[in-house]
Amino acid sequence: MKGPLALPVVSVFSSFRQQYLGRSRSGHPARSRCGSALAGIALSMLLAGCGGEGSESGGDTGEAETPGPLSILLARGDSLELDTEYVPPPGEPLHHHTSGFAKVLCSAVFITGLDPEDAAANVGGFTSPFEERAHVVDTVVDVQAQRVSLTLPDGVVRTAKRYRNQGCVTSPLGEDSVFFTPTDVPRRLPPAESTPWPMGDVLPDDPWPAEVDRAKVDEALDAGFGPLEARTLALVVTYKGRILGERYSDEVGIHTPLESWSMGKSLTGSLMGVLIQQGVYDLWQPAPVPEWQAEGDPRKDIRIGDIMRMSSGIRIRAPQDPDYDPDVGYPDHVYLYTGTVNSFEYAATRPPQWPPNTVGRYRNTDPVLTNYLIRLGVEDRGEDYHSFPQRALFDRIGIRDAILETDPYGNFLTQGYEFLPARDWARLGNLYLQDGMWNGERILPEGYVAYATELAPAWVADGRPIYGGAFLWVNGDGGWPLPTTAYGMRGAGGQSATVVPSHGLVVVRLGKYTGSRAGARALNRAFELFMDAVPPLEDGP
Repeated sequence: MKGPLALPVVSVFSSFRQQYLGRSRSGHPARSRCGSALAGIALSMLLAGCGGEGSESGGDTGEAETPGPLSILLARGDSLELDTEYVPPPGEPLHHHTSGFAKVLCSAVFITGLDPEDAAANVGGFTSPFEERAHVVDTVVDVQAQRVSLTLPDGVVRTAKRYRNQGCVTSPLGEDSVFFTPTDVPRRLPPAESTPWPMGDVLPDDPWPAEVDRAKVDEALDAGFGPLEARTLALVVTYKGRILGERYSDEVGIHTPLESWSMGKSLTGSLMGVLIQQGVYDLWQPAPVPEWQAEGDPRKDIRIGDIMRMSSGIRIRAPQDPDYDPDVGYPDHVYLYTGTVNSFEYAATRPPQWPPNTVGRYRNTDPVLTNYLIRLGVEDRGEDYHSFPQRALFDRIGIRDAILETDPYGNFLTQGYEFLPARDWARLGNLYLQDGMWNGERILPEGYVAYATELAPAWVADGRPIYGGAFLWVNGDGGWPLPTTAYGMRGAGGQSATVVPSHGLVVVRLGKYTGSRAGARALNRAFELFMDAVPPLEDGP
């Protein structure tokens, strides 16, 4: 089609709302109703709030329920709290929800290549709650302009557009563009189709590792991909860097960038590791955030290493907070995605709630501040910021297809707005498995992987031994059916890349948001089978 197709939705909006807010747990009946109602409308189309269930945790990480008595955890936080004021984010929550929906739909269609109808029903429920999508009264997906526009009952329109390699960005209210110059980031890698893995796509024809049970690996892959309700898009497992097997949905391929959510926090930590290796920063220096440098500002004591342990102590509200109250208002943790403001400035101007390295809380201020420092470090050297991840990390380990999205000011929002194929996450996981080395070259500093996989002291003090450094989750409480030395990158909707150093494994699973519950069960079963299929390394990790 040559342009957008705008269709009236008043006559179907009410029935859509009833169908989608009342669908079955699996989501299939509601999806089929939406498909029937919208049959034949593709590319540029109307979508009136097709909904879906949230992630397994109801939040951004797949984090388990808080272990130990909640009252003890909260009392400890109260005893350490500083006397600072909380100021909630400005704006109407529904406008923010719809900002998130516009971005999610734009990215699903124009980056991943999903059907718009399916994407609206199944993708991206964290920044765009499915029940809030029913408020949209008109939707236009403009293929030619690569733009999504959503209209609300009060006449507010939230528009997201793809901006070259910076992905999809929602415009601020009253604006029709962004405040930076979009670019195409060059990839300086040989052709993938003729280059051996891991720098390319060509897999070795070496004999199968004799110590690995091939039939059990195949069984694990089948189990991990799961039933239809898991909505898995990609599953890849590597052993000592070699791809043992992979499974893909018919909708995607090995080069399809997929919604990864908070896995991007670990990517952010990796980019900071590159800058530390290059001598731009020291892990334990006070974070040189410009807004913190005034005389007597207590934030001057926050170290870079504290921030990447989710232990900065900065005061915001997040749905993962153990005392989170949704009635207080829209959470800053999500506003940093949907607010269409300068997210770096917003994060840097929040006050401290606790002294650094004392209380662990999962909050987006910390990866956003780390991304702020990355931008400062790169631009202080006179280098191009948007191409830094590709030239400094991705080109060095074979990643070609990553799309890192930004706010309207061009700041990377890789606390969760990034799209990478499963194989690329496997490459990054293997960089950690290899202690930050790649083809004999040190990319991450010596000792950095140990820091990243060591339990964060503030989280241990809180009775939650589940978070490390460089924004990595650690299996410290044995919550995964894997050795406690396992660690990984985790994102909303069941996205993950898990590293099992004791067995030389990296397991990547990516899927649609509404499949998180079934996907989590399937992945845990796969973990159990992989432990049977692959023996522990004789020489240790």
